[in-house]
Amino acid sequence: MITPFDTALMHRCLQLAQQAAGQTAPNPMVGAVVVQAGQIVGEGFHPAAGQPHAEVFALRAAGNHAQGATLYVNLEPCSHYGRTPPCADAVIAAGIQRVVIGMVDPNPLVAGRGIAKLRAAGLTVIVGVETAACLRLNEAFVHRIRYQRPFGIFKYAMTLDGKIAASNGHSQWVTGPDARAWVYQLRSRCDAIIVGGNTVRRDNPHLTPHGHSSHTPRRVVLSRNLDLPTTAHLWQTDIAPTLVYTQPTAPAERQATLRSQGVEVILLDPVTPDAVMADLYDRGCLSVLWECGGQLAAQAIAQGVIQKVYAFVAPKFIGGGTAPTPIGELGYTQMTQALALQDIQVRSIGPDILIEGYLPPHNDRSG
Repeated sequence: MITPFDTALMHRCLQLAQQAAGQTAPNPMVGAVVVQAGQIVGEGFHPAAGQPHAEVFALRAAGNHAQGATLYVNLEPCSHYGRTPPCADAVIAAGIQRVVIGMVDPNPLVAGRGIAKLRAAGLTVIVGVETAACLRLNEAFVHRIRYQRPFGIFKYAMTLDGKIAASNGHSQWVTGPDARAWVYQLRSRCDAIIVGGNTVRRDNPHLTPHGHSSHTPRRVVLSRNLDLPTTAHLWQTDIAPTLVYTQPTAPAERQATLRSQGVEVILLDPVTPDAVMADLYDRGCLSVLWECGGQLAAQAIAQGVIQKVYAFVAPKFIGGGTAPTPIGELGYTQMTQALALQDIQVRSIGPDILIEGYLPPHNDRSG
């Protein structure tokens, strides 16, 4: 039986897990709480890949109070040896009597084996407490496991008349300071941020959390011909690593110049959003944020590498028949082909409106 107390403690696990947002890749975010006689006696969360898992920190904090206690954890304890020993073994050894789990681990190496091991040792195991919230927290991890690609997020800001910049390209600022601060936090929860060459030339972005977090993700640029400025904020690799994906025929001297500045130049043939996401998967990324212009965004959407959308709408008009829009040509000619977001949430961030939703799975699109 699941009680309101169980639900409250699972939410505490989620709060703990979120403290490591953006820092656990390729691992999930996990929090754990040990409760003895209705009182919390130990808490912990997984801080980074290679570090102990949440259960271990919580059990260490609980010490002898773990004997006969209940362990709450938002993800099934692992049952295999990876970078760290199996958590299920640690839970059993600590004398835990009852385990309350938010969701089953989708990783085929676990996938119910941790639960089975706990039950075989005589522990009472309850599974499925606040599962929807647990899935939402680790949606990037689940996607990575299922599809062998990072979870793609497309963020953009547009005026009420659908423009991301004026006709001359000027775009600072579409939204207000509250929305920009929200985006900086979003960046800190991602493992990489992608832009195209046009964005580098036009905006010279930093692509950092601007002091809102100590975690700065990789900055990624897609540029087939390396027609990029020789000086740019993104080439300051002491702040964060910068990767530039280009084709093998890109001018060798431009490749050399970037490498001399500490930029990692990766050659792909062809340079496509899917190929880039495949490489970022190999590098361990969970969440990848696309902050690119309309043409690259359209390619990413068409290739199915975008799963989630954050669209800011500013209550202002800029006009202009040639002013850029968030998404370029998708090849659709009928409104019935339009990609409708699912699971939509709408909220205000200062004077701006944020629309959050999910694109339909790539294989389910009728267009």
